[in-house]
Amino acid sequence: MSDPDVVICSAKDCRDPATVKLHWNNPKLHPPERRKVWLACPHHQQSLTDFLAARGFMRDTEPV
Repeated sequence: MSDPDVVICSAKDCRDPATVKLHWNNPKLHPPERRKVWLACPHHQQSLTDFLAARGFMRDTEPV
């Protein structure tokens, strides 16, 4: 049985616990104050951040 307090990484096929929230938005679709969230484990934090940053979507991070 899974723990409902554990959040899982947003990377495809990853089932590891997330340690950070990546806040982002697409400025062509979302107002500036809107933030979407991806969750990342330590293994995927950099690749997910790089993906969002390359598109100009990355805004900030915070611990889970």
